[in-house]
Amino acid sequence: MKKDSEPQNTKKYKDPSREDRLKAALKANMAKRKAQAKARVTTSEQDKEEN
Repeated sequence: MKKDSEPQNTKKYKDPSREDRLKAALKANMAKRKAQAKARVTTSEQDKEEN
């Protein structure tokens, strides 16, 4: 059962600075993942050339 003191919609309490931080963190994470994927492809290509 829900308590009456819990807010029904937590989205109305958004903090714009929090959204900016999350956006920056997501952008950094995506760049990191892209670099990791690129490094994996480069490594696998080098392994194929050695054989």
